[in-house]
Amino acid sequence: MASSTEQVRLIELFELQNDEGPCLDCFRSGLAVGRDNLPLMRSVWPAFTAHLEASGFQSAQAMPMRLRNHVIGALNIFRARPGLLNPADTRLGQAFADVATVGLLQERAMTASGLLAEQLQTALNSRIVLEQAKGMLSERAGVHVDEAFKMMRDHARRGGERLSDVAAAIIDGKLVTDRESSPRINRT
Repeated sequence: MASSTEQVRLIELFELQNDEGPCLDCFRSGLAVGRDNLPLMRSVWPAFTAHLEASGFQSAQAMPMRLRNHVIGALNIFRARPGLLNPADTRLGQAFADVATVGLLQERAMTASGLLAEQLQTALNSRIVLEQAKGMLSERAGVHVDEAFKMMRDHARRGGERLSDVAAAIIDGKLVTDRESSPRINRT
């Protein structure tokens, strides 16, 4: 949710908390919603209208924010005088809603991209630690790297540990191997 002023933000919060108002109707229907006078607004949104009027506004409209045929939000327009926007201003209001939609989608995409990059970096770092530990364990236990990986995996499963934690402990020397006929990893 974003608002042009603190006063408008509070009206929109009130609308959400009371589950009534033009923005919610617009979001649910996917159509522009508005009432041109307070008595009409009171008949549909009594609590919202009282709060809107107390904040100095006389009318409210909402324009859908769409991604193709899917409504992802709504843009509220509050006016200090009664009446709906004229057709030209309604088109302008919808244009603002469309621009806001693009901005919102861009922000979501950037956030998702950043999260994916972070997850990939974490996976890469984990993989590096895992490969180092496999090499160290392979050398210490005198086994092939595939067997070293199996030993690490088995140890993690037996102890209910994450494989990356077992690998870090091997690198740090906190886990060592017994050179028996069947090498195992043990805590130091």
